Amino acid sequence: MTDTPDTAVSHDSVASAIVHAVAVPSALLDAGQIRVANDALSRLSARPAALLRGMSFIDLVDPASRPHLLAAIRGCADQGDTPPVISASIETPDGGLRPVDIHARAVQLDERSQVVVTCVDHSDVMHVQSSLLDMTKLLSQIIDGASVASLVIDQHHRVTHWNTACERLTGIRRQDVLGSQEGWKAFYRDQRPLLADMIVDGLDDAALQAFYGGQMNRSAIVSGGVEVEAFFPQFGPSGKWLFFTAAPLHDAQGQVIGAIETLQDVTARRTSEEALLKHRNELEDIVRQRSAELAATARDLEVFVANSPIGVAYSSGGTIQRANPAMAAMFGYAADDLIGLPGRAVYLSDEDYAAFGRYAGPLLTQGQPIHSEIWMRHADGHPMWMQLDAHVADWVDTTHGTWWMIQDRSDIRDAQEQLQARINELDTMNHQLEEAQNQLLQQEKMASIGQLAAGVAHEINNPIAFVSSNLHSLRHCVNGLLQLSEAADAMLAAPGDASVCRALAQTRDDIEIDFLRQDLPQLLDECADGLGRVKKIVQDLKNFSRVDHSDWAEADLNVGLESTLNVVRHEVKYKAEVVRKLQPLPPVICLAAQLNQVFMNLIVNAAHAIADQGTITLLSGVEQDWAWVQVQDTGCGMSAEVRRRIFEPFFTTKDVGKGTGLGMSLSFSIVQKHGGSIQVHSVEGQGTAIRVWLPVGGPLALSKDAKPPPWEHAQDRPA
Repeated sequence: MTDTPDTAVSHDSVASAIVHAVAVPSALLDAGQIRVANDALSRLSARPAALLRGMSFIDLVDPASRPHLLAAIRGCADQGDTPPVISASIETPDGGLRPVDIHARAVQLDERSQVVVTCVDHSDVMHVQSSLLDMTKLLSQIIDGASVASLVIDQHHRVTHWNTACERLTGIRRQDVLGSQEGWKAFYRDQRPLLADMIVDGLDDAALQAFYGGQMNRSAIVSGGVEVEAFFPQFGPSGKWLFFTAAPLHDAQGQVIGAIETLQDVTARRTSEEALLKHRNELEDIVRQRSAELAATARDLEVFVANSPIGVAYSSGGTIQRANPAMAAMFGYAADDLIGLPGRAVYLSDEDYAAFGRYAGPLLTQGQPIHSEIWMRHADGHPMWMQLDAHVADWVDTTHGTWWMIQDRSDIRDAQEQLQARINELDTMNHQLEEAQNQLLQQEKMASIGQLAAGVAHEINNPIAFVSSNLHSLRHCVNGLLQLSEAADAMLAAPGDASVCRALAQTRDDIEIDFLRQDLPQLLDECADGLGRVKKIVQDLKNFSRVDHSDWAEADLNVGLESTLNVVRHEVKYKAEVVRKLQPLPPVICLAAQLNQVFMNLIVNAAHAIADQGTITLLSGVEQDWAWVQVQDTGCGMSAEVRRRIFEPFFTTKDVGKGTGLGMSLSFSIVQKHGGSIQVHSVEGQGTAIRVWLPVGGPLALSKDAKPPPWEHAQDRPA
């Protein structure tokens, strides 16, 4: 039997009506495709019903749940199984996930097995559960983060919360009491209920009084709460007074489900109360004693003011009300003549009086003291430079008048002016000395360069000499090649002439073309090497002088040391082997040309200290914020007397005409200018090591008392 079209339409209508009548999100599936979807499913999936129709239901759920759901729908459609509930999430077009439980059941329509699926939306339930969980966590954080020690128990007297403050107060860790009924151990030696336990048990006031007596009171703030203040001898070396409050916790039906107890250490307050009570009578005795002392002090102060060598006066309302004899004598008045005069009388002019009033008035009105120096007027009219210190008589009511202490500073002002003039003279002399030092530095540098000129010239002359010799050989070779070229041109002009061919062959033999092929590249390489050596010497001279860096700038001390060594190589190479032990250094803010002068002095001195043959070791390193460079030799060393004088200007151990005696003195000044220091270790007959310390950030980066680290490495010193 088959359905007519009208019957099929009727079945579709019935199926659609049934699906739409279901309150939960539902759909009728045919071969996994949505045939009918109700409005609830449309809202759940955030898709219109027209879009859902014909869509695979599997595509609505999250990818992780699709295999299980597909197997369930197929088993339901093909075998008529009743699959278990599938937990999945419906994906909305905007990427959202709606958690659901999916039920699938087989139905027969149009003699075909189809599947009806229904979805139970758990979004609201999960949202409520999540909110409750978040609220529980928040409440736990509030309790645990509270500064007041707190504990919570449930209706079974188990500890559910024991915050950090409670741990600090009792010394008991929360993990040792949570979930147990042993919170009492933190407070008592023998088992007894906590105040929170009594609240949970609903004990009345009489029962509470039996435990705490008159120390227990009902809380006026917390409903059902109880407050107790008691002493606990086991806390600390002397025990502690604790004020603790307990209040019941109720569920939505008003049933007691636990209690919260807070504890505050009030030992300090109790101790203070006892101390206050103890000292009250003592304070009364002290007040009586101090009153007598103040009366005596007032009398002594009156005598002190009257006999003080400093002028003391009291003014009110712009008039001098009191003045001691020193004040009157200072301004040239008789003892009582100053009293009653207006304050204007001791100022040079109305303008000075008004200007000082504009300065002092606001400060005195605010109760602030005044410290100032101004010109004032003597009774005979001559000006005096005076120091004023003023204070209001009453800090609360500043209109009560002002006390003045005045000293004549005219002589001191004259001395200060003379001192300032002397300072200006010294500044001028220092400037002149600095210019002289710069001139000495330049002269020393020129003298050093003059001494090194012959050596540098020799270093440059050697490569230039063999370049010149090679150029002469190149000229001979080029002439031969030109002859060969002419013979080749002749052969090209007469290719069949045997005599021309013989002449070409003879020319090849005469110029020794095979020898030229080997010799010419060698000659060119030697010329290039010689010119490279000259270029290196010139570049090192430039680096040594640093003519393009005359200001403070970052520089690599190792590069400067190498350049300086190349400049003075002629002074060193016949006397000593140079050993380098240089460590990478950070850029140092410095005057590189001046430091190169220091390096040159140290290296040349080290070479001169070696009589026949020895070793010069160059070292560098960095410690903390200091870089250091060290020059060490195996020369004659220095005696204690020489070490003491090496930085003196014009002191030298060299023969007359071989040294200016300024090298080490100027080196010391240069290093000192950089905020650094020079350390010397020398053993007579064994050698000398000189280390230069420099701040990496330059002298401006140094703190006031900054010093380089101690030189503790024995391997970096002479034996």
